[in-house]
Amino acid sequence: MYIQHFGLAQYPFSLTPNTRYFLKLPSHQQAFDLLLKALEGESHYSKIIGEVGTGKTMLCRKVLNSLEAYKNKYITAYIPHPILSEEGIMHALAEELSVEHDPSSSYFVLLTLISKEIIDLSREGKHIVLFIDEAQAMPEETLAAVHLLTTLDRETGASLQVVLFAQPELEVLLTQPTLAQLTEEMSFSFTLPALDKDGVEAYLMHRLAKAGYSGLNIFTSGAISQLYKGSQGIPRLVNILAHKAMMAAFGKGDMVVNEASVIAAIRDTESAKQDKSLIDRLFAS
Repeated sequence: MYIQHFGLAQYPFSLTPNTRYFLKLPSHQQAFDLLLKALEGESHYSKIIGEVGTGKTMLCRKVLNSLEAYKNKYITAYIPHPILSEEGIMHALAEELSVEHDPSSSYFVLLTLISKEIIDLSREGKHIVLFIDEAQAMPEETLAAVHLLTTLDRETGASLQVVLFAQPELEVLLTQPTLAQLTEEMSFSFTLPALDKDGVEAYLMHRLAKAGYSGLNIFTSGAISQLYKGSQGIPRLVNILAHKAMMAAFGKGDMVVNEASVIAAIRDTESAKQDKSLIDRLFAS
């Protein structure tokens, strides 16, 4: 649609997480650096908390990619949809760790096989890191089953580190009595904030540059202000609104995205924060 119109090589505001577009904002870079530091130590658990759309999955993939460069030290496993039973999470982890198993294996058989794999890898000097995205959706019993695997080191010296990426609801889950020990062993926690107005502007410019744009600012000052207000600084909403605003500008033949195009995008997006009086004034017949 608007790629050629604006001189781009690709769409800059895709909702699919792509580490090429990772922006080193102070908060996200701090989370990235501190998490890597925590994994270098002996932490059992780390957690990254953020509202929907604040970039948790992007950060998770960025850390995973960074650890890929150290395959001689780290073995990683990634579970993106943890709404699984105790047996289900063990099957998923066995697949991630390439543990040979029968698809019909019971929870206890899988627990034994995975425990042995973790012990064997640890004896080879490897650190096993399990990344769980959307961890707030995990059943309490499933998270407790994962915790059981981290207790291996007390007798064997085995190492399993768990990183939880989750919405704030995880904090409620972690108050359950069965997870008290897990909570006590949480050595690193970071909450990803929403972007401020300057952060939204930097985010827009960064993604446009990564998509091949090299001209003057596409978004006017007024457009950026409305994007910030409509998105409340949530990157995913910024992407949705910016994409729709660029389509609106393209439809009018504009070479810049102005305030009216952003307001049109906000009007078309149910999840955006809408200033109804402003919308009514702009779109009054």
